[in-house]
Amino acid sequence: MPNDPALIDEMLTTAKNIAVLGMSDKPWRASHNVGKYLAAHGYRVFPVNPALKEVLGRPCYPNLDAADAAAREQTGQGIDLVDVFRAPENVPPIVDDVIRLKIPYLWLQDEVIHDEAVARARAAGVKAIQNDCIFREHAARSSRSAS
Repeated sequence: MPNDPALIDEMLTTAKNIAVLGMSDKPWRASHNVGKYLAAHGYRVFPVNPALKEVLGRPCYPNLDAADAAAREQTGQGIDLVDVFRAPENVPPIVDDVIRLKIPYLWLQDEVIHDEAVARARAAGVKAIQNDCIFREHAARSSRSAS
């Protein structure tokens, strides 16, 4: 089932605090560049990777709970959107955390597909996109609005 363009628009205009799960400190990795792009376009990016202390000069959080707590401390509100750069088999526990923390949006990047976990998230009221790139979708909308 294709992703709903109206939902993508909603997510990109509503979300402000984005946790990038699996963000890398390696500049050739997609997660690094997407996080950098989102930060450059006005989103507050909270990198999540238990193997790193810092990415792009920002603290890197060991898990979604820590990123959500930091977002609340820094902005008065938690994470709005979780952008996932993890293998599909890692998605179910991420969905558990998203539901528990009451995060409204879940975005699974290109080739991250887990229909059962996404269905569970949606059943719990989480709006979800899968197998799509937030950078590509944002850039396409930015170029359309600039023309």
